Amino acid sequence: MDARIYKPRKTAMQSGRGKTREWVLEFRSGANRTADPVMGWTSINDTTGQVRLHFETREQAIEYAKREELTFTVDEPREPKRLVKSYAQNFSAYRKQPWTH
Repeated sequence: MDARIYKPRKTAMQSGRGKTREWVLEFRSGANRTADPVMGWTSINDTTGQVRLHFETREQAIEYAKREELTFTVDEPREPKRLVKSYAQNFSAYRKQPWTH
């Protein structure tokens, strides 16, 4: 079974970094989805794609995957670039763009 280990990014609806501290092991499902002809619902035979396991560290997630003999890939997180700005820069004489109303 194939798995993916990653650290989730913050959503666009968040201003903080909540729920981004843990590592997640997510199973990749190769099963095909089928549509029920009567009701039109989508069904799948393999429910492992719905399972997400949370770990405190990357090493714990890797250890679990090795213990369960899973093939896995680790996606390293990319830290966002921080732009350091101050309010005083709005009124600086050395602005790149002129300040107008």
